[in-house]
Amino acid sequence: MMIRELRETVCRLHAELVRYGLVAWTAGNVSGRVPGEDLFVIKPSGVSYDDLTPESIVVCDLDGVVVEGTLSPSSDTAAHAYVYRYMPEVNGVVHTHSTYASAWAARGEAIPCVLTAMADEFGGEIPVGPFALIGGDDIGKGVVETLSGHRSPAVLMRNHGVFTVGDSPTSAVKAAVMCEDVARTVHVARQLGDPLPIAPEDIDRLHHRYQHVYGQRSHL
Repeated sequence: MMIRELRETVCRLHAELVRYGLVAWTAGNVSGRVPGEDLFVIKPSGVSYDDLTPESIVVCDLDGVVVEGTLSPSSDTAAHAYVYRYMPEVNGVVHTHSTYASAWAARGEAIPCVLTAMADEFGGEIPVGPFALIGGDDIGKGVVETLSGHRSPAVLMRNHGVFTVGDSPTSAVKAAVMCEDVARTVHVARQLGDPLPIAPEDIDRLHHRYQHVYGQRSHL
């Protein structure tokens, strides 16, 4: 039951990548950790977003080995598996080649924290990870090394694209959406001149408010 529900959730979330214009053709993927199990689910490789079904979502162990499903998993499976092995607090991982964020990645340049929305969601700049080839776990190593000790749930992998993490697949998708949004805005700001920095102490206050005060809180 748990795996089936997670497959349904992850399948549905892929439509959000399309809705927000974060992917082209079959590129990009969402995965989610199975609660209480050394398993995760991930998009199959090269399958159209329109053709995704919960049954087509592949179940893998934390070494990236398929344990359930008839299709080959994403070519980024080893990277996702590495993140889940070494970041136990992460329950969702997303990868996109969204245009503006990937343009920053192509330059190997972090996105500076010059917007309150960045302070809210990312707690500072969106960092750049190292160049790594697709297929093995080198990308996963770069994601983990870059995000360790960093408040950002997003990393720009150099010459590649965006990886985001979250405490759920939904929060990882949200981070990917927000990453592209601020990447675009900061790019436009730089065309007009030098964006104004936000003081570190204000970034801290904004991040704390958004993470702990903003939105609806349960009183139960």
